Amino acid sequence: MHQNKTYQHQENVYPLIPEGDFYFQKGVEAFQKRNFEGAIKWLRKAIEMVPADPLYQCQMSIIYTEIGAYHTANQLLTKVLESSGSDYTDCYYLLANNYAHLGLLNDAKKYANSYLEKEPDGEFHEAAEQLIEMVDIDIDDDWLTDEEDEFLIYQETVFYHLENDDWDKALPLLEEMTTLFPGHPLVSHDYSQALFYSGYQDEAVTMETDKLEQDPNSLYSHINLAIFSYELGNITKYESHIQALKNVYPLHEQLRLRIAITFAQTEMYQEAYSRFRGLAKSTAKNYLSYYKYYSISAYRIGEPSKALSLWEEGCKRHPGLSKQDGPWV
Repeated sequence: MHQNKTYQHQENVYPLIPEGDFYFQKGVEAFQKRNFEGAIKWLRKAIEMVPADPLYQCQMSIIYTEIGAYHTANQLLTKVLESSGSDYTDCYYLLANNYAHLGLLNDAKKYANSYLEKEPDGEFHEAAEQLIEMVDIDIDDDWLTDEEDEFLIYQETVFYHLENDDWDKALPLLEEMTTLFPGHPLVSHDYSQALFYSGYQDEAVTMETDKLEQDPNSLYSHINLAIFSYELGNITKYESHIQALKNVYPLHEQLRLRIAITFAQTEMYQEAYSRFRGLAKSTAKNYLSYYKYYSISAYRIGEPSKALSLWEEGCKRHPGLSKQDGPWV
């Protein structure tokens, strides 16, 4: 944002308050005091008053990044790019930073490059260059396209449907993504999962098995095939794939969460509970699936009060969870 910026990335915020905007000012003050819940409350009110103001959207995204709600932050940044991209080019770096935290390194590199193309001498140019250097080792960029905004919109929409088990809605979007963004690893794994739960089990298993043959160390393939094999009653194959996950503790929180959920979905509740306890809640709480499967695991190992507490908190943060069966059903 090369003109009249209203925030400073991370700790320091120097607001230039639009005239009469009381809610925005209160939100910035709360953020400076690291009262993130209060900051979100005030910024929401500001956005309700002026929904189209990109400054409010950007400041809100910074708060969500600070608490680890990277997907939510990216949704806001995408809106800003759609409406005022030429005036808010810092959004590209902020997206890159969020994707790096999510472990989506191809996405992080792509947005960092976009930022440098638009702002070669910008405030974040050194940070963007360092980020690219960090993720540049062993990354294949063949899948990258110039349709960056379109990709992000697809990804965030699909994420919402997957979290809510809306397979019928997720599947056609993922089919489009495999055509528009071929070669992206997470898209292909999400696609095979959506295929499986949409009734195309054989196709999903074949697709994921082929991917594992191409990359025998793919944790995402082991995750999907462990779940598929368990659901289909093929215990021998299930044990083979789940064993590949037992001694693995990835650095990226999103992948660690997927492994914890896999243990829960295949009734290894004690292992799942242990994995959930090791997650950083600041990040995991942004996932409906975290509360759902953590609660189920707690209940199944004899911690009903913990299960109820998790379920109630999850329903408050993710209203869609209340529409699903609780762990005691």
